[in-house]
Amino acid sequence: MQADIKGTTMPILEMRLDPGDQLVSTHGELAWMTPSVQMSQTTSAGPGGGGFMQGLKRMMGGGGLFLTRYDGPGMIVFAAKVPGHIHPVDINPGEAYFVHRHGFLCGTSGVSPSVGLQQSFRGGLFGGDGFLLQKLEGQGQAWIELSGELTTYDLPPGQTLLVHPGHVGMFAGTVSFQITRVPGVANMLFGGDGFHLVALTGPGRVWLQSMPLVQLAAAIQPYLPSNTGDAAASGAVGGMFGDMLRGS
Repeated sequence: MQADIKGTTMPILEMRLDPGDQLVSTHGELAWMTPSVQMSQTTSAGPGGGGFMQGLKRMMGGGGLFLTRYDGPGMIVFAAKVPGHIHPVDINPGEAYFVHRHGFLCGTSGVSPSVGLQQSFRGGLFGGDGFLLQKLEGQGQAWIELSGELTTYDLPPGQTLLVHPGHVGMFAGTVSFQITRVPGVANMLFGGDGFHLVALTGPGRVWLQSMPLVQLAAAIQPYLPSNTGDAAASGAVGGMFGDMLRGS
């Protein structure tokens, strides 16, 4: 199996599979592939993957009941959904990594994704989605999509970082984490739950992303036509995208 990450701002992951090689991904990650690759659906990510119950855990972590499995030989390509990075990580037996809910792009068949944490917030910056993490364990290699610029920190034992939940990209299973609430003025701004931060405490490595998807969505929201907005504005936006698709 050969993995090549190509591009800069909007990278792709090009995987070349030999006969007998397998990859798994969540539904909808495929960009393109050669006809020789066989695609199927499974609830298990390889031997000991947990089957149906593991699929239910994935659903709790923001994933789906089924994983898509790709069998070689052939080429398969996954594309980043937003500007950022595709980062490979090796997972060994007894290790685990926690990844933000949209981060798991694909992995070898021995990698098992499941729920790591589900924490609900009543409003504020999180749009009702709360804080969701996927847990990756097993044995193999996984590829993670992280949005914006990427910064890593190696935390020694006992050192803590307080991080906005949206900026948490990934961290090693040796890092402990806790949701903390900042009281006071934030209660008036962000609702009854106040303003939440994630306390990440070493030892272990953390990967932080500079552009949370929820903040990207909030940034472009004022430029999108509303259901009750001006129909002419909506038509203009539709025409602009139509011209882009036609190459005008």
